[in-house]
Amino acid sequence: MAAKKSTPTIRLRRLAGQLRRLREGTGLRREDVEERTGLHATTLYRIETARSRPQYRTFDMLLKLYGVPAEEQVRLKALYKQSAGEGWIQPWHEELPEGYTAYISFEREARGLRHYSGTSVPGLLQTEDYARAVTRGVLHEAAADRVDDVVAARMGRQEVLGKEEPLKFWAILDEAALFREVGGPDVMRAQLARLLEAAEAPNVTIQVVPFAAGAHPGMPGQFIVLDFEDPLDTDLIYIDGPAGEIFLESEGDITRFRADFDQLVAVARSPDDSVALIAAQERKFAHT
Repeated sequence: MAAKKSTPTIRLRRLAGQLRRLREGTGLRREDVEERTGLHATTLYRIETARSRPQYRTFDMLLKLYGVPAEEQVRLKALYKQSAGEGWIQPWHEELPEGYTAYISFEREARGLRHYSGTSVPGLLQTEDYARAVTRGVLHEAAADRVDDVVAARMGRQEVLGKEEPLKFWAILDEAALFREVGGPDVMRAQLARLLEAAEAPNVTIQVVPFAAGAHPGMPGQFIVLDFEDPLDTDLIYIDGPAGEIFLESEGDITRFRADFDQLVAVARSPDDSVALIAAQERKFAHT
């Protein structure tokens, strides 16, 4: 039997980042730590990227090696205890890629999410029929049960928009996503109606980048910027492409993608004008 999949939590990610910054502050490379302690550099890499939680003796050893003051050790040890919690995961996530399940866990804990999508409707706003048509098209060689798992996960993710303290979601779509006939006219009409319904929610903002905008920062592909309640939790960039899932969290990457999203906001139609464009396209599919 395969080992139970676990996903990182915000607290584990924060702990990993703290350990990475402490090491870098001492000027030590991972190979230097291995030489001094016997902890393999690959193991330390997994700890510093939140792929694994260190054993307590390893954690304590690193704090001493980095010369962490006693008061700071108390705070970090409390964070270490909190990091033992598991990320949000459902049975159907077991067959999904590790990067995607990690993203789902982070999305569940995020305060706000900014998503640019160029060719399709963002997953948090997809109808089940649209999600199934997209998944079948992208994973054209996948077995039916895998498609079912992906669709179930996507529908489950949408709970974040309606929870007690809902996610603040800002979606920017390229106009192409409104014209691409995914699943046929009936599926598209229902999908566009879903966008119109979602746009009425106070925590959801939808904008469309028109064809007339020409070249823009989103053309290389979709990306997501997540932000979190605690100021110690830095923004996280998530990119899902043919090569797999990528997480970026360096200050330079965060600054660049924030700026890209702000530029997309500037070139996109206003939320009201975007809703009008979506409504017009929905009416066209209704008469197809």
